[in-house]
Amino acid sequence: MAGRRALGRRFGWLWASFAVSSYGTGLGFGAFSFMAILVLHSGPTQVAVLAASGRAVGALVAVPLGPWVEFRRKRPVMIAMDLTRFAALLTVPVAFAFGLLTFAQLLAVSVIVAAANIAFNAASGSYLKALVPPEDLLTANSRFESTTWTSTMLGPPLGGLAIGLFGPVTTVVADAVSYLLSALGIRAIGGTEPRPERSGAPRLRAGDLLDGWRYILAHPTLRPLLFNAMTVNGLIMAAEPLLAVLLLGHLGFSPWQYALVLAASSGAGGFVGSRLARPLAARFGQHRVMLVSGVLRACWPVGLAFVRPGLPGMLLVTAVQLGLVTCIGVFNPLLATARLTHTAPDRVARTLTAWSISTSAAIATLTATWGLLAATTTPRTAIALAGVLLLASPLLLPRREHATHDPGKDPSASTLSA
Repeated sequence: MAGRRALGRRFGWLWASFAVSSYGTGLGFGAFSFMAILVLHSGPTQVAVLAASGRAVGALVAVPLGPWVEFRRKRPVMIAMDLTRFAALLTVPVAFAFGLLTFAQLLAVSVIVAAANIAFNAASGSYLKALVPPEDLLTANSRFESTTWTSTMLGPPLGGLAIGLFGPVTTVVADAVSYLLSALGIRAIGGTEPRPERSGAPRLRAGDLLDGWRYILAHPTLRPLLFNAMTVNGLIMAAEPLLAVLLLGHLGFSPWQYALVLAASSGAGGFVGSRLARPLAARFGQHRVMLVSGVLRACWPVGLAFVRPGLPGMLLVTAVQLGLVTCIGVFNPLLATARLTHTAPDRVARTLTAWSISTSAAIATLTATWGLLAATTTPRTAIALAGVLLLASPLLLPRREHATHDPGKDPSASTLSA
């Protein structure tokens, strides 16, 4: 590569806005669980309900947002969703200050933030596709991915330190302010954005809510990629709380050891993987690299079933997480680029909304299922089963590279096979 590729001032503002909100989210990681435990004295069942229900109900609330976002200017939608998240999160420290904080409020805020996340991601994906030339989409997505993983590496440890020094609402305030700064950054992008023209009926109909899923299921590339994402994300996230129970409860890891191993290995692996995605794709082709990295990421998690106490256990978890997240760091920008490339410009918001809702629902369902499985067997057994099932997930990846979207052809109107 000749050097760092410039994507323009407007992309710079978009990236800066993404970065500040990502670091705010990193700082606020687990903040609601801390609030529930330390302030409201909630038990493990309530904490689990808070984590799963916020995501699941937020996904349900977001169902009509895809068609709604599609036919509106995307930048105002992104600003509105940032301000919605800012206002919702800010109610938590206000209620805490007056001694009025309740579990129901935490749950309601979780739902609002989850729904706003989905709407924001749908609008930002559409906006990115219009802002960046097709040949630069992978570069842009790689930069977003590297930012995500650096915030994952640095945010949670700093957030834990801030909670210890300044109290449990500190990181919630930081997360809220990050969305306000993100809104200001998106507003600073400037430029004009034409209003999308609505095709078909002038008003939103019930059938429009399913357009995103119809488009994905009719597409020979998007369909297997969605099923793969639902399976892989669901199984990895389902095993995450069980790994915490195994390491902290059964094997005697201290909280700082657990946080250090996961944050350092995950952040480093994700950053390295995201930086490798573009040069690897330039040399071997995007589809081939996506397929290989998708296969490799499925091979690591089963190793977590063999973790033992002490230093050997820490080294094993570090190695597995480093390998897993490095492969994910390569795969994710390629997936995001393929998803945008294969989606018609007037379908991006609906497609991304359907995608987010599907993966959120899969994560919530599998997390609850694996919690029950761990309760009836052991956490180690449940982790092992998730790892074994992940070994079969590459079968869901598209084995052939299909042509990118043809503007004159709507895949939802034809019968296509994977």
